[in-house]
Amino acid sequence: MGVFSRYKAVLESDDNPMSVKTALQLINKELDEYLGGIQGEFDPDTRFAITWFEQNGLKTGDYGTANSIATARGISVESVKHAGIVESAAGKVRILVRDELDEDWDPEDDRHLTVWECLQHLVRQHEKDGISHDTAVLLKKINTQAEAVKDLAYCLYDISANKRKDAKEATAYNALIADWAELTKAAAAIHDTRGDRQIRLDI
Repeated sequence: MGVFSRYKAVLESDDNPMSVKTALQLINKELDEYLGGIQGEFDPDTRFAITWFEQNGLKTGDYGTANSIATARGISVESVKHAGIVESAAGKVRILVRDELDEDWDPEDDRHLTVWECLQHLVRQHEKDGISHDTAVLLKKINTQAEAVKDLAYCLYDISANKRKDAKEATAYNALIADWAELTKAAAAIHDTRGDRQIRLDI
């Protein structure tokens, strides 16, 4: 959108001035295509969670619908529950809110690790402490999942802000994205993630 402030006019293919509204529509179309493309790169449990969140947000939905979504991704609702993403009981399913996540969770010990889970724990830590030592340690532990976690943050920001109009969730993801470069730098300086006393930083 910066071109609208730098130039007198932005022209369409027929040389008529392009409106800001049209530009935003084109940007959102490209963004949707990009985000839709990267969704296919996530693990099946995360892809289930994205679809469920887009349809239901953090509200409860029917098990039958959840089962159909899971089956289409080659998994079961039980798999998503085992991954620590949803609660499933009495014919109803809902995504766990961040306050319900296991406080003792460690990605290095998780045998059913998902991008969704990594992001939600990172957002929770970032909401609590911002760019802190503990947040950087968690990002360091996520390690090989980091880029996928960042992509998912963009994806969920788009869903929250533009599709579900959920300002609270959108703000949480946007805040993490805004601090990502600084967090990545802090995480790169950490050499030992096992216990605060053993952690050494590059000074």
